[in-house]
Amino acid sequence: MTKTEDWADATERALLDAALDLAPMHGWTPRLIEAAGKTLGLSRAETSLLMPRGPVDLAALLSKRHDHVALKALSAIDPKTLKIRARIRAAVEARLNAAAADEASVRRWAGFMALPTHIPLAMSLLWESADHLWRWAGDTATDENHYSKRAILSGILVSALAIRLQSGQAQAMKFADARIENVMAFETWKATLKPQDLLRDVAVALSRLRYR
Repeated sequence: MTKTEDWADATERALLDAALDLAPMHGWTPRLIEAAGKTLGLSRAETSLLMPRGPVDLAALLSKRHDHVALKALSAIDPKTLKIRARIRAAVEARLNAAAADEASVRRWAGFMALPTHIPLAMSLLWESADHLWRWAGDTATDENHYSKRAILSGILVSALAIRLQSGQAQAMKFADARIENVMAFETWKATLKPQDLLRDVAVALSRLRYR
């Protein structure tokens, strides 16, 4: 890795840290990127180099950080010692905890992601999160189940997070437990899964995150 790459990675992380402090004030906007850059003493050119797409890049960076935090927490657990139901529950809880730690900023993030033009990005990031968690849980499916399982878990994650920030951890995990039952009854339930339903659920959950 070159010194330039070292600088970029370290400064990108610092920029996200600064943005998380400022997001409740500025929202998830270009102004947030500019303010975070100024906090670090970066020029506009340097800030643009790190975040060429502005808030879009920052939104993806936050989701990836929460994935990393969740997987780090899960690294203390040997999934082979748990039944699959318990693995998925632990994975969901770890991911919720990671996001809830940045609650104020996540609400502004959700408002940005709930915009119609950003729903595809939200779906992509949720899918990525679900894929990380399924892989930690030991899923090796390569057929249609690979996609259906991740679609189902994507919906669980975003809806449970909305509940977590609105009603607390207990209610969020109660919801997750009920939905995990759907995953366990996978062959029956996947037949009812429709892409438009997932899109609707994601949009509704993001709006709930934003407006409580």
